[in-house]
Amino acid sequence: MAEPTASQENARYNEVAIKVAEELHAARTAIGQQTDASARSLDQRFGATNRAGLGVALEYERMGNAPVSEQLLASADAAGVEFEHLGTTLGTVLHNIDLRGDLSPELVGLIRTTLLERKVIFFRDQSLSEGEQVVFARRFGDLDAFPFGKAGDNPYILEIHHDENRPGTENLWHTDVTWMERPSLGSVAQCVKAPPAGGDTLFSDSHACYLGLPSSLAERVEHLHGVNDYRVFIGSNEPVGLPEDLVNSIKADIPFGVTHPLVRTHPETGKPALYIHGGFLRHDSLFDSRTGEPVAKTESQEIVKLLLAQHSRPEYVCRFEWREGSVAFWDNRAVQHYAASDYYPCERLLRRVTVSGDKPFYDPSAQPNRVMPG
Repeated sequence: MAEPTASQENARYNEVAIKVAEELHAARTAIGQQTDASARSLDQRFGATNRAGLGVALEYERMGNAPVSEQLLASADAAGVEFEHLGTTLGTVLHNIDLRGDLSPELVGLIRTTLLERKVIFFRDQSLSEGEQVVFARRFGDLDAFPFGKAGDNPYILEIHHDENRPGTENLWHTDVTWMERPSLGSVAQCVKAPPAGGDTLFSDSHACYLGLPSSLAERVEHLHGVNDYRVFIGSNEPVGLPEDLVNSIKADIPFGVTHPLVRTHPETGKPALYIHGGFLRHDSLFDSRTGEPVAKTESQEIVKLLLAQHSRPEYVCRFEWREGSVAFWDNRAVQHYAASDYYPCERLLRRVTVSGDKPFYDPSAQPNRVMPG
């Protein structure tokens, strides 16, 4: 007997597939008639491993099921500002604002409120000088100089510069400077040189990430803290080992090892967020903040591994394409970011200014709230 042809095998497969689909549909319909699907808990509907959609839905619901509040939208309309939303719960381009101008208190308040509601905001065609960029950032608080990178002509400017000899290295999910006792409120970055293609920065919603954790994991990490330090800047990543006396001097001047919660309450919105940087956190350092009891080393490392995977889910993410003169302002208390390193060997140059923050804390009694425009 001749072997069946590929076409005959395909026809046989489709005959079976259609029959199975009909039988499964009938069985599922019968089961559905016996149970009330709407009565199932959220845990039962989503399970433990695919809750990104739930995290986004819960955060969007907390936002009033709208990209921005009605009050903010009215303020923007009155100021002639147009919003272009990039993600469901985060990321908005603000149009018709010149950041070089003498911004009114009302406009500064609108920008600040949009940052709080949308977590990361963007502006196009700005082309700020170093001084103008620093002046703009200072409208939102004091500034922090960065000790581990090349400064611009202004000491509060950090140059993030990559080319053929310096490939991009920020291509991991992170929130900035968790090695500081008071990590930054946020960062204002401007693109000075964009590659011809690639080089986008992605941002992930830390509030939605926390809401999308499996219930058991969320309960486990609620009161856990960990130790963060800046070893990556003074250790094995250096092409040549730094002088020991310089390392010791840095550690004497800047605390080496500070503790922060894995779940952080936003000091202005009251919302909890997943707060973790895999490169700064010591993965075996977790402990219960209520008792001081350390988590076993293997469990600590496993918890960190699970949490580090959370921000990478596309449901939580918006993506920003840099152009020369583009500005991004992100809230380090509410997002993580990832600089795509897909433009080698081309050049990419950003200038970043960091706005001072406060000491992270977790308050389980805090109630999420909206912040009205100033």
